[in-house]
Amino acid sequence: MPPLPKDPKTRQRRNRPSSNAQLEPTERLGKLPNLPKREDGGEWHRLTRAFWRDVQRSPMVAEYLKADLHGLFVLADLVEAFWRVETTSAKVGLAAEIRQQRQGFGLTPIDRRRLQWEVQRVEHAKASNPPAPSRQRVQGDPRVVLHAVS
Repeated sequence: MPPLPKDPKTRQRRNRPSSNAQLEPTERLGKLPNLPKREDGGEWHRLTRAFWRDVQRSPMVAEYLKADLHGLFVLADLVEAFWRVETTSAKVGLAAEIRQQRQGFGLTPIDRRRLQWEVQRVEHAKASNPPAPSRQRVQGDPRVVLHAVS
């Protein structure tokens, strides 16, 4: 005799998040400020400034809170050190740390996916890539749907 099936209540997945909290944002940034003055009085590296401009213009800025600004400044400082350091071994270590730090800010496609952020697609991109034609059920000879392409 086969075993009896489990009760449906016991078969449901129980791996729900144990702490699911909706936090109210106190103060969204909306706009990312410019890089602060460097402590040594020097100029920021041109690639660090380009990185900061890209972050400023990104749609992710709308999700950042004022408390996130400190982490973004740390990330900019790491990017600055990466471009200023001379040795390859130091660059490898800095690159690893930059990867770790930027994950929380959604700066790469995989990071946005993990954070469940989706950037809206541009309308003209949708128009330039029309959807593939749907397959039709053809009665009789399937070659009737074929046509010459110039």
